[in-house]
Amino acid sequence: MVGRIVLVLGDQLSRDLSALKAADKSRDIVVMAEVMDEGTYVPHHPKKIALILSAMRHFAEDLRNDGWQVAYTRLDDPDASKSIVGELMRRGQAHGTSEVIATQPGEWRLIEALGNAPLTVTQLPDDRFICSLDEFDQWAEGRKELRMEYFYREMRRKTGLMMDGDTPAGGKWNYDHDNRKPAKPDMLRARPMQFAPDEITQEVLDLVKARFGGNFGDLHPFWFGVTSGQAKRAFDHFAKSLLPGFGDYQDAMLQDDRFVHHSVISMYLNIGLLDPVDICNRVVDEWRAGRVPINAAEGYIRQVIGWREYMRGIYFREGPGYTARNTLGQTRDLPWFYWGGETRMNCVAQAVDQTKEEAYAHHIQRLMVTGNFALLAGIDPGQVHEWYLAVYADAFEWVEAPNVIGMSQFADGGIIASKPYISSGNYIAKMSDYCATCAYSVKQKTGEGACPFNLLYWDFLIRHRDRFGRNPRMGPVYRTWEKMDETRRAAVLDGAAKVLKDLDAGRVV
Repeated sequence: MVGRIVLVLGDQLSRDLSALKAADKSRDIVVMAEVMDEGTYVPHHPKKIALILSAMRHFAEDLRNDGWQVAYTRLDDPDASKSIVGELMRRGQAHGTSEVIATQPGEWRLIEALGNAPLTVTQLPDDRFICSLDEFDQWAEGRKELRMEYFYREMRRKTGLMMDGDTPAGGKWNYDHDNRKPAKPDMLRARPMQFAPDEITQEVLDLVKARFGGNFGDLHPFWFGVTSGQAKRAFDHFAKSLLPGFGDYQDAMLQDDRFVHHSVISMYLNIGLLDPVDICNRVVDEWRAGRVPINAAEGYIRQVIGWREYMRGIYFREGPGYTARNTLGQTRDLPWFYWGGETRMNCVAQAVDQTKEEAYAHHIQRLMVTGNFALLAGIDPGQVHEWYLAVYADAFEWVEAPNVIGMSQFADGGIIASKPYISSGNYIAKMSDYCATCAYSVKQKTGEGACPFNLLYWDFLIRHRDRFGRNPRMGPVYRTWEKMDETRRAAVLDGAAKVLKDLDAGRVV
Protein backbone atom coordinates (compact mmCIF):
# COMPACT_ATOMS: atom_id res chain seq x y z
CA MET A 1 0.00 0.00 0.00
CA VAL A 2 1.00 3.60 -0.61
CA GLY A 3 -0.07 6.78 1.14
CA ARG A 4 -1.54 8.91 -1.60
CA ILE A 5 -1.61 9.30 -5.35
CA VAL A 6 0.12 12.40 -6.71
CA LEU A 7 -1.32 13.32 -10.10
CA VAL A 8 1.01 15.03 -12.59
CA LEU A 9 -0.59 16.14 -15.86
CA GLY A 10 1.11 16.60 -19.21
CA ASP A 11 1.29 20.38 -18.87
CA GLN A 12 2.58 20.25 -15.29
CA LEU A 13 6.12 19.01 -15.90
CA SER A 14 7.81 21.08 -13.19
CA ARG A 15 9.86 19.89 -10.24
CA ASP A 16 8.32 22.62 -8.08
CA LEU A 17 4.73 21.62 -8.87
CA SER A 18 2.53 22.22 -5.82
CA ALA A 19 1.32 18.59 -5.79
CA LEU A 20 4.91 17.31 -5.71
CA LYS A 21 5.90 19.79 -3.01
CA ALA A 22 2.99 18.61 -0.85
CA ALA A 23 3.80 14.91 -1.33
CA ASP A 24 5.96 12.51 0.64
CA LYS A 25 8.49 10.82 -1.62
CA SER A 26 8.87 7.92 0.78
CA ARG A 27 5.22 6.81 0.75
CA ASP A 28 3.26 8.54 -2.04
CA ILE A 29 3.14 7.44 -5.68
CA VAL A 30 3.19 9.73 -8.70
CA VAL A 31 0.64 8.85 -11.38
CA MET A 32 1.15 10.04 -14.93
CA ALA A 33 -1.06 8.84 -17.77
CA GLU A 34 -1.31 9.12 -21.53
CA VAL A 35 -5.05 8.73 -22.19
CA MET A 36 -7.20 8.96 -25.30
CA ASP A 37 -9.67 11.44 -23.79
CA GLU A 38 -6.89 14.03 -23.55
CA GLY A 39 -5.64 13.21 -27.02
CA THR A 40 -9.02 13.49 -28.73
CA TYR A 41 -11.25 16.11 -27.06
CA VAL A 42 -10.15 18.29 -29.98
CA PRO A 43 -8.19 16.95 -32.99
CA HIS A 44 -4.79 18.04 -31.70
CA HIS A 45 -1.90 18.65 -34.07
CA PRO A 46 0.32 15.51 -34.14
CA LYS A 47 3.38 17.61 -33.19
CA LYS A 48 1.54 18.88 -30.10
CA ILE A 49 0.65 15.34 -29.01
CA ALA A 50 4.21 14.14 -29.63
CA LEU A 51 5.68 17.05 -27.65
CA ILE A 52 3.51 16.38 -24.62
CA LEU A 53 3.91 12.59 -24.61
CA SER A 54 7.68 12.70 -25.08
CA ALA A 55 8.09 15.43 -22.46
CA MET A 56 5.94 13.39 -20.05
CA ARG A 57 8.07 10.28 -20.54
CA HIS A 58 11.29 12.20 -20.02
CA PHE A 59 9.90 13.90 -16.91
CA ALA A 60 8.78 10.57 -15.46
CA GLU A 61 12.34 9.29 -15.87
CA ASP A 62 13.66 12.38 -14.09
CA LEU A 63 11.26 11.78 -11.19
CA ARG A 64 12.33 8.14 -10.90
CA ASN A 65 15.96 9.22 -10.86
CA ASP A 66 15.07 11.60 -8.04
CA GLY A 67 13.71 8.70 -6.00
CA TRP A 68 10.00 8.99 -6.70
CA GLN A 69 7.83 5.94 -7.26
CA VAL A 70 6.08 6.60 -10.57
CA ALA A 71 3.15 4.67 -12.06
CA TYR A 72 3.19 5.65 -15.73
CA THR A 73 0.54 4.62 -18.24
CA ARG A 74 1.38 4.68 -21.93
CA LEU A 75 -1.27 5.27 -24.55
CA ASP A 76 -0.81 1.82 -26.03
CA ASP A 77 -0.93 0.03 -22.66
CA PRO A 78 -3.71 -2.59 -23.06
CA ASP A 79 -4.85 -1.97 -19.46
CA ALA A 80 -5.05 1.81 -19.90
CA SER A 81 -8.26 3.68 -19.12
CA LYS A 82 -9.55 6.29 -21.52
CA SER A 83 -9.56 9.12 -18.98
CA ILE A 84 -7.47 10.70 -16.24
CA VAL A 85 -10.09 9.86 -13.62
CA GLY A 86 -10.20 6.27 -14.88
CA GLU A 87 -6.45 5.97 -14.43
CA LEU A 88 -6.60 7.43 -10.92
CA MET A 89 -9.25 4.87 -9.97
CA ARG A 90 -7.26 2.02 -11.52
CA ARG A 91 -4.06 3.00 -9.77
CA GLY A 92 -5.82 3.70 -6.49
CA GLN A 93 -7.38 0.25 -6.49
CA ALA A 94 -4.03 -1.37 -7.34
CA HIS A 95 -2.20 0.46 -4.55
CA GLY A 96 -4.92 0.48 -1.90
CA THR A 97 -5.62 4.20 -1.68
CA SER A 98 -8.41 6.58 -2.64
CA GLU A 99 -6.63 9.81 -1.70
CA VAL A 100 -5.29 12.00 -4.50
CA ILE A 101 -3.22 15.17 -4.45
CA ALA A 102 -3.40 17.20 -7.67
CA THR A 103 -2.35 20.63 -8.85
CA GLN A 104 -5.40 22.39 -10.25
CA PRO A 105 -5.61 21.78 -14.01
CA GLY A 106 -5.71 24.62 -16.53
CA GLU A 107 -9.06 23.64 -18.06
CA TRP A 108 -12.48 23.70 -16.44
CA ARG A 109 -13.44 20.31 -17.89
CA LEU A 110 -10.59 18.59 -16.01
CA ILE A 111 -11.18 20.57 -12.82
CA GLU A 112 -14.80 19.41 -12.86
CA ALA A 113 -13.85 15.82 -13.74
CA LEU A 114 -11.51 15.63 -10.76
CA GLY A 115 -14.10 17.28 -8.55
CA ASN A 116 -16.68 14.65 -9.52
CA ALA A 117 -14.33 11.68 -9.23
CA PRO A 118 -15.31 8.93 -6.73
CA LEU A 119 -12.06 9.58 -4.89
CA THR A 120 -10.85 12.04 -2.29
CA VAL A 121 -9.13 14.57 -4.55
CA THR A 122 -7.39 17.64 -3.17
CA GLN A 123 -6.74 20.23 -5.89
CA LEU A 124 -3.93 22.55 -4.86
CA PRO A 125 -3.40 26.00 -6.40
CA ASP A 126 -1.01 26.09 -9.34
CA ASP A 127 1.66 28.39 -7.92
CA ARG A 128 3.92 28.30 -10.99
CA PHE A 129 2.33 31.61 -11.98
CA ILE A 130 3.27 35.07 -10.75
CA CYS A 131 -0.28 36.10 -9.93
CA SER A 132 -2.52 33.77 -7.95
CA LEU A 133 -6.18 33.53 -8.93
CA ASP A 134 -7.17 35.17 -5.65
CA GLU A 135 -4.79 38.05 -6.32
CA PHE A 136 -6.26 38.53 -9.78
CA ASP A 137 -9.80 38.60 -8.40
CA GLN A 138 -8.74 41.19 -5.81
CA TRP A 139 -7.23 43.34 -8.56
CA ALA A 140 -10.33 42.96 -10.77
CA GLU A 141 -12.95 43.52 -8.07
CA GLY A 142 -14.87 46.77 -8.54
CA ARG A 143 -13.14 47.79 -11.78
CA LYS A 144 -15.34 48.88 -14.66
CA GLU A 145 -12.74 47.75 -17.18
CA LEU A 146 -10.21 44.96 -16.78
CA ARG A 147 -7.51 46.40 -18.99
CA MET A 148 -4.32 44.40 -19.27
CA GLU A 149 -2.06 47.45 -19.18
CA TYR A 150 -3.00 48.29 -15.59
CA PHE A 151 -2.69 44.67 -14.50
CA TYR A 152 0.73 44.51 -16.15
CA ARG A 153 1.91 47.49 -14.15
CA GLU A 154 0.93 45.71 -10.95
CA MET A 155 2.96 42.67 -12.04
CA ARG A 156 5.96 44.89 -12.73
CA ARG A 157 5.67 46.35 -9.25
CA LYS A 158 5.23 42.92 -7.68
CA THR A 159 8.22 41.35 -9.41
CA GLY A 160 10.45 44.41 -9.55
CA LEU A 161 11.28 43.55 -13.16
CA MET A 162 12.64 46.59 -15.03
CA MET A 163 11.76 48.87 -12.14
CA ASP A 164 13.78 51.73 -10.65
CA GLY A 165 12.20 51.90 -7.23
CA ASP A 166 8.55 52.80 -7.84
CA THR A 167 9.04 53.96 -11.41
CA PRO A 168 9.48 51.95 -14.59
CA ALA A 169 12.94 51.75 -16.09
CA GLY A 170 13.40 54.34 -18.80
CA GLY A 171 10.44 56.35 -17.51
CA LYS A 172 7.78 54.48 -19.53
CA TRP A 173 5.75 51.38 -18.75
CA ASN A 174 5.21 50.36 -22.32
CA TYR A 175 7.35 50.68 -25.45
CA ASP A 176 4.89 49.03 -27.81
CA HIS A 177 4.85 52.09 -30.06
CA ASP A 178 8.45 51.23 -31.04
CA ASN A 179 7.61 47.59 -31.80
CA ARG A 180 5.73 47.81 -35.09
CA LYS A 181 8.40 47.78 -37.76
CA PRO A 182 8.11 45.59 -40.87
CA ALA A 183 11.03 43.22 -41.33
CA LYS A 184 13.12 42.46 -44.39
CA PRO A 185 14.34 39.00 -45.38
CA ASP A 186 17.73 38.27 -43.83
CA MET A 187 19.64 35.11 -44.68
CA LEU A 188 21.88 35.66 -41.65
CA ARG A 189 19.05 35.92 -39.11
CA ALA A 190 19.25 33.14 -36.51
CA ARG A 191 16.52 30.53 -36.25
CA PRO A 192 15.00 28.93 -33.14
CA MET A 193 17.10 26.09 -31.76
CA GLN A 194 16.05 22.67 -33.04
CA PHE A 195 16.65 19.26 -31.47
CA ALA A 196 17.03 15.82 -33.01
CA PRO A 197 14.61 13.21 -31.56
CA ASP A 198 16.20 10.77 -29.11
CA GLU A 199 15.12 7.15 -28.66
CA ILE A 200 12.23 8.03 -26.34
CA THR A 201 10.93 10.71 -28.71
CA GLN A 202 11.28 8.42 -31.72
CA GLU A 203 9.16 5.80 -29.99
CA VAL A 204 6.52 8.47 -29.30
CA LEU A 205 6.62 9.65 -32.91
CA ASP A 206 5.90 6.12 -34.12
CA LEU A 207 2.96 5.87 -31.71
CA VAL A 208 1.54 9.28 -32.70
CA LYS A 209 1.83 8.43 -36.39
CA ALA A 210 -0.11 5.21 -35.81
CA ARG A 211 -2.82 6.72 -33.60
CA PHE A 212 -3.16 10.32 -34.84
CA GLY A 213 -1.71 10.24 -38.34
CA GLY A 214 -5.00 11.43 -39.84
CA ASN A 215 -5.09 14.65 -37.78
CA PHE A 216 -4.42 18.01 -39.40
CA GLY A 217 -0.71 18.78 -39.17
CA ASP A 218 2.67 17.40 -40.14
CA LEU A 219 4.37 15.18 -37.57
CA HIS A 220 7.75 15.32 -39.31
CA PRO A 221 10.19 16.91 -39.10
CA PHE A 222 9.88 17.01 -35.31
CA TRP A 223 12.38 19.39 -33.73
CA PHE A 224 10.88 20.53 -30.41
CA GLY A 225 12.81 20.17 -27.18
CA VAL A 226 11.28 17.70 -24.75
CA THR A 227 13.22 18.28 -21.52
CA SER A 228 13.81 21.22 -19.22
CA GLY A 229 17.48 21.23 -20.22
CA GLN A 230 16.64 21.49 -23.91
CA ALA A 231 14.06 24.20 -23.27
CA LYS A 232 16.64 26.24 -21.34
CA ARG A 233 19.14 25.85 -24.18
CA ALA A 234 16.50 27.02 -26.66
CA PHE A 235 15.78 30.11 -24.58
CA ASP A 236 19.48 30.84 -24.09
CA HIS A 237 19.93 30.75 -27.86
CA PHE A 238 17.04 33.18 -28.31
CA ALA A 239 18.35 35.56 -25.65
CA LYS A 240 21.77 35.72 -27.27
CA SER A 241 20.83 35.68 -30.94
CA LEU A 242 17.29 36.98 -31.51
CA LEU A 243 16.10 38.99 -28.51
CA PRO A 244 17.85 42.24 -29.56
CA GLY A 245 15.54 42.51 -32.59
CA PHE A 246 12.43 41.12 -30.91
CA GLY A 247 10.99 44.51 -29.99
CA ASP A 248 11.30 46.16 -33.38
CA TYR A 249 10.03 43.19 -35.38
CA GLN A 250 7.67 41.30 -33.10
CA ASP A 251 4.66 42.17 -35.30
CA ALA A 252 6.39 41.53 -38.63
CA MET A 253 5.46 38.65 -40.96
CA LEU A 254 7.64 37.24 -43.73
CA GLN A 255 6.68 34.61 -46.26
CA ASP A 256 10.05 32.85 -46.17
CA ASP A 257 10.88 33.40 -42.50
CA ARG A 258 8.28 31.89 -40.21
CA PHE A 259 9.91 32.85 -36.93
CA VAL A 260 11.59 36.25 -37.55
CA HIS A 261 12.77 37.30 -34.05
CA HIS A 262 10.35 35.20 -31.98
CA SER A 263 11.56 32.86 -29.24
CA VAL A 264 9.18 29.93 -29.99
CA ILE A 265 9.33 28.80 -26.36
CA SER A 266 5.67 29.31 -25.35
CA MET A 267 4.99 25.56 -25.66
CA TYR A 268 7.87 24.85 -23.25
CA LEU A 269 6.64 27.49 -20.83
CA ASN A 270 3.06 26.21 -20.96
CA ILE A 271 3.92 22.58 -20.19
CA GLY A 272 6.24 23.48 -17.33
CA LEU A 273 9.71 23.07 -18.83
CA LEU A 274 10.55 26.75 -18.27
CA ASP A 275 9.85 29.11 -15.38
CA PRO A 276 8.39 32.55 -16.27
CA VAL A 277 10.38 34.48 -13.67
CA ASP A 278 13.63 32.79 -14.68
CA ILE A 279 13.27 33.74 -18.33
CA CYS A 280 12.25 37.30 -17.48
CA ASN A 281 15.28 37.69 -15.23
CA ARG A 282 17.46 36.53 -18.10
CA VAL A 283 15.89 39.15 -20.39
CA VAL A 284 16.57 41.87 -17.81
CA ASP A 285 20.20 40.70 -17.48
CA GLU A 286 20.66 41.02 -21.25
CA TRP A 287 19.18 44.52 -21.18
CA ARG A 288 21.22 45.70 -18.20
CA ALA A 289 24.38 44.38 -19.87
CA GLY A 290 23.61 46.61 -22.86
CA ARG A 291 23.11 43.77 -25.29
CA VAL A 292 19.36 44.28 -25.74
CA PRO A 293 17.45 47.56 -26.24
CA ILE A 294 14.81 48.54 -23.71
CA ASN A 295 11.89 48.16 -26.14
CA ALA A 296 12.83 44.51 -26.80
CA ALA A 297 13.27 43.66 -23.12
CA GLU A 298 10.08 45.41 -22.01
CA GLY A 299 8.08 43.99 -24.92
CA TYR A 300 9.10 40.44 -24.13
CA ILE A 301 8.50 40.75 -20.40
CA ARG A 302 5.07 42.24 -21.08
CA GLN A 303 4.09 39.10 -23.01
CA VAL A 304 5.14 36.86 -20.11
CA ILE A 305 4.08 38.66 -16.93
CA GLY A 306 1.40 40.80 -18.57
CA TRP A 307 -0.60 39.00 -21.26
CA ARG A 308 0.05 35.43 -20.12
CA GLU A 309 -0.90 36.04 -16.48
CA TYR A 310 -3.80 38.32 -17.41
CA MET A 311 -5.31 35.74 -19.77
CA ARG A 312 -5.18 33.08 -17.07
CA GLY A 313 -6.88 35.40 -14.60
CA ILE A 314 -9.67 36.21 -17.06
CA TYR A 315 -10.25 32.55 -17.92
CA PHE A 316 -10.74 31.46 -14.33
CA ARG A 317 -12.64 34.57 -13.27
CA GLU A 318 -15.18 34.20 -16.09
CA GLY A 319 -15.93 30.54 -15.40
CA PRO A 320 -16.67 27.36 -17.38
CA GLY A 321 -19.17 28.98 -19.76
CA TYR A 322 -16.66 31.44 -21.19
CA THR A 323 -15.87 29.41 -24.32
CA ALA A 324 -19.57 29.33 -25.32
CA ARG A 325 -19.93 33.11 -25.46
CA ASN A 326 -20.97 34.67 -28.75
CA THR A 327 -21.90 38.27 -28.08
CA LEU A 328 -21.93 39.20 -31.77
CA GLY A 329 -24.12 36.24 -32.73
CA GLN A 330 -21.71 34.95 -35.38
CA THR A 331 -22.77 31.56 -36.77
CA ARG A 332 -20.94 30.85 -40.04
CA ASP A 333 -19.00 27.56 -40.14
CA LEU A 334 -15.21 27.65 -40.08
CA PRO A 335 -14.05 27.57 -43.72
CA TRP A 336 -12.33 24.44 -44.93
CA PHE A 337 -9.15 26.35 -45.78
CA TYR A 338 -8.40 26.60 -42.04
CA TRP A 339 -7.82 22.84 -42.29
CA GLY A 340 -5.57 23.12 -45.31
CA GLY A 341 -8.11 23.60 -48.10
CA GLU A 342 -7.39 25.91 -51.02
CA THR A 343 -7.60 29.68 -50.69
CA ARG A 344 -6.43 32.47 -52.95
CA MET A 345 -5.69 34.75 -49.97
CA ASN A 346 -1.93 34.40 -49.65
CA CYS A 347 -1.75 35.71 -46.07
CA VAL A 348 -4.23 33.10 -44.86
CA ALA A 349 -2.59 30.35 -46.92
CA GLN A 350 0.83 31.22 -45.48
CA ALA A 351 -0.44 31.27 -41.88
CA VAL A 352 -2.34 27.98 -42.26
CA ASP A 353 0.49 26.22 -44.11
CA GLN A 354 2.91 27.29 -41.41
CA THR A 355 0.50 26.10 -38.73
CA LYS A 356 0.13 22.75 -40.46
CA GLU A 357 3.87 22.22 -40.75
CA GLU A 358 5.11 23.74 -37.49
CA ALA A 359 2.17 23.70 -35.01
CA TYR A 360 3.21 27.32 -34.54
CA ALA A 361 2.37 30.82 -35.74
CA HIS A 362 3.24 34.02 -33.93
CA HIS A 363 0.72 36.31 -32.28
CA ILE A 364 0.13 38.67 -35.20
CA GLN A 365 -0.41 35.81 -37.64
CA ARG A 366 -3.00 34.42 -35.22
CA LEU A 367 -4.65 37.74 -34.34
CA MET A 368 -4.51 39.78 -37.53
CA VAL A 369 -4.64 37.10 -40.23
CA THR A 370 -6.58 33.97 -39.27
CA GLY A 371 -8.37 35.58 -36.32
CA ASN A 372 -9.12 38.81 -38.17
CA PHE A 373 -10.61 36.96 -41.14
CA ALA A 374 -12.77 34.77 -38.90
CA LEU A 375 -14.17 37.80 -37.09
CA LEU A 376 -14.79 39.78 -40.28
CA ALA A 377 -16.49 36.80 -41.94
CA GLY A 378 -18.83 36.11 -39.04
CA ILE A 379 -17.43 32.70 -38.10
CA ASP A 380 -18.85 30.92 -35.03
CA PRO A 381 -16.35 31.79 -32.25
CA GLY A 382 -16.76 28.35 -30.66
CA GLN A 383 -15.46 26.75 -33.85
CA VAL A 384 -12.64 29.29 -34.05
CA HIS A 385 -11.71 28.54 -30.42
CA GLU A 386 -11.61 24.79 -31.02
CA TRP A 387 -9.42 25.27 -34.09
CA TYR A 388 -6.82 27.29 -32.20
CA LEU A 389 -6.92 24.84 -29.30
CA ALA A 390 -6.30 21.96 -31.69
CA VAL A 391 -3.62 23.24 -34.03
CA TYR A 392 -1.03 25.01 -31.86
CA ALA A 393 1.55 23.26 -29.70
CA ASP A 394 1.29 25.95 -27.00
CA ALA A 395 -2.52 25.95 -26.85
CA PHE A 396 -4.07 25.09 -23.49
CA GLU A 397 -7.51 26.39 -22.72
CA TRP A 398 -6.57 28.71 -19.84
CA VAL A 399 -4.44 30.81 -22.20
CA GLU A 400 -5.94 30.03 -25.62
CA ALA A 401 -9.63 30.66 -24.86
CA PRO A 402 -9.37 34.26 -23.60
CA ASN A 403 -7.01 35.11 -26.46
CA VAL A 404 -9.51 33.77 -29.00
CA ILE A 405 -12.96 34.29 -27.44
CA GLY A 406 -12.05 37.65 -25.93
CA MET A 407 -9.19 39.32 -27.75
CA SER A 408 -9.48 37.87 -31.25
CA GLN A 409 -13.24 37.29 -31.72
CA PHE A 410 -14.76 39.88 -29.32
CA ALA A 411 -17.21 37.15 -28.35
CA ASP A 412 -17.06 38.09 -24.66
CA GLY A 413 -18.55 41.52 -25.37
CA GLY A 414 -15.48 43.56 -24.51
CA ILE A 415 -14.11 42.14 -21.27
CA ILE A 416 -10.62 41.98 -22.75
CA ALA A 417 -10.75 44.37 -25.70
CA SER A 418 -12.35 47.80 -25.77
CA LYS A 419 -12.95 47.40 -29.51
CA PRO A 420 -12.66 44.51 -31.96
CA TYR A 421 -9.21 43.71 -33.38
CA ILE A 422 -10.07 44.09 -37.05
CA SER A 423 -8.31 45.59 -40.02
CA SER A 424 -8.54 45.80 -43.77
CA GLY A 425 -5.78 44.40 -45.92
CA ASN A 426 -3.70 47.53 -45.37
CA TYR A 427 -2.39 46.37 -42.00
CA ILE A 428 -1.28 43.02 -43.43
CA ALA A 429 0.38 44.78 -46.37
CA LYS A 430 2.25 47.09 -44.01
CA MET A 431 3.49 44.36 -41.68
CA SER A 432 4.25 41.57 -44.17
CA ASP A 433 5.37 40.66 -47.67
CA TYR A 434 2.34 38.41 -48.20
CA CYS A 435 0.40 40.79 -50.43
CA ALA A 436 3.07 41.06 -53.13
CA THR A 437 2.35 37.54 -54.40
CA CYS A 438 -1.38 37.35 -53.62
CA ALA A 439 -4.06 36.65 -56.23
CA TYR A 440 -5.97 39.64 -54.85
CA SER A 441 -4.90 43.27 -54.90
CA VAL A 442 -4.68 44.84 -51.47
CA LYS A 443 -4.85 48.27 -53.11
CA GLN A 444 -8.14 47.43 -54.80
CA LYS A 445 -11.11 48.33 -52.63
CA THR A 446 -14.00 47.11 -54.80
CA GLY A 447 -14.68 44.98 -57.85
CA GLU A 448 -13.11 41.83 -59.23
CA GLY A 449 -9.79 41.09 -57.57
CA ALA A 450 -10.39 43.28 -54.51
CA CYS A 451 -8.83 41.97 -51.30
CA PRO A 452 -11.53 40.16 -49.26
CA PHE A 453 -10.19 41.77 -46.09
CA ASN A 454 -10.98 45.22 -47.58
CA LEU A 455 -14.55 44.21 -48.42
CA LEU A 456 -15.33 42.29 -45.24
CA TYR A 457 -13.86 44.99 -42.99
CA TRP A 458 -16.59 47.46 -43.93
CA ASP A 459 -19.25 44.77 -44.08
CA PHE A 460 -18.47 43.77 -40.49
CA LEU A 461 -18.66 47.37 -39.30
CA ILE A 462 -22.02 47.94 -40.96
CA ARG A 463 -23.45 44.62 -39.68
CA HIS A 464 -22.53 45.59 -36.13
CA ARG A 465 -23.08 49.32 -36.29
CA ASP A 466 -25.64 49.29 -33.47
CA ARG A 467 -22.99 47.90 -31.14
CA PHE A 468 -19.90 49.81 -32.26
CA GLY A 469 -21.27 53.01 -33.74
CA ARG A 470 -21.07 54.84 -30.41
CA ASN A 471 -17.67 53.45 -29.45
CA PRO A 472 -15.44 56.55 -29.19
CA ARG A 473 -12.44 54.63 -30.55
CA MET A 474 -14.39 53.66 -33.68
CA GLY A 475 -16.13 56.93 -34.40
CA PRO A 476 -13.53 58.10 -36.97
CA VAL A 477 -13.91 54.84 -38.90
CA TYR A 478 -17.68 55.23 -39.20
CA ARG A 479 -17.25 58.85 -40.23
CA THR A 480 -14.95 57.66 -43.04
CA TRP A 481 -17.72 55.35 -44.22
CA GLU A 482 -20.26 58.18 -44.21
CA LYS A 483 -17.97 60.32 -46.37
CA MET A 484 -17.67 57.60 -49.03
CA ASP A 485 -19.53 57.98 -52.29
CA GLU A 486 -22.79 56.02 -52.12
CA THR A 487 -21.93 54.08 -55.26
CA ARG A 488 -18.66 52.93 -53.70
CA ARG A 489 -20.38 51.92 -50.49
CA ALA A 490 -22.86 49.79 -52.42
CA ALA A 491 -20.01 48.19 -54.38
CA VAL A 492 -18.17 47.34 -51.13
CA LEU A 493 -21.21 45.66 -49.60
CA ASP A 494 -22.04 43.82 -52.83
CA GLY A 495 -18.46 42.54 -53.00
CA ALA A 496 -18.55 41.41 -49.38
CA ALA A 497 -21.85 39.62 -49.96
CA LYS A 498 -20.28 37.72 -52.85
CA VAL A 499 -17.29 36.67 -50.71
CA LEU A 500 -19.59 35.41 -47.97
CA LYS A 501 -21.83 33.63 -50.47
CA ASP A 502 -18.79 31.88 -51.94
CA LEU A 503 -17.68 30.87 -48.44
CA ASP A 504 -21.09 29.41 -47.66
CA ALA A 505 -21.13 27.50 -50.94
CA GLY A 506 -17.66 26.05 -50.34
CA ARG A 507 -16.17 27.84 -53.35
CA VAL A 508 -12.52 28.90 -53.30
CA VAL A 509 -12.06 32.39 -51.87
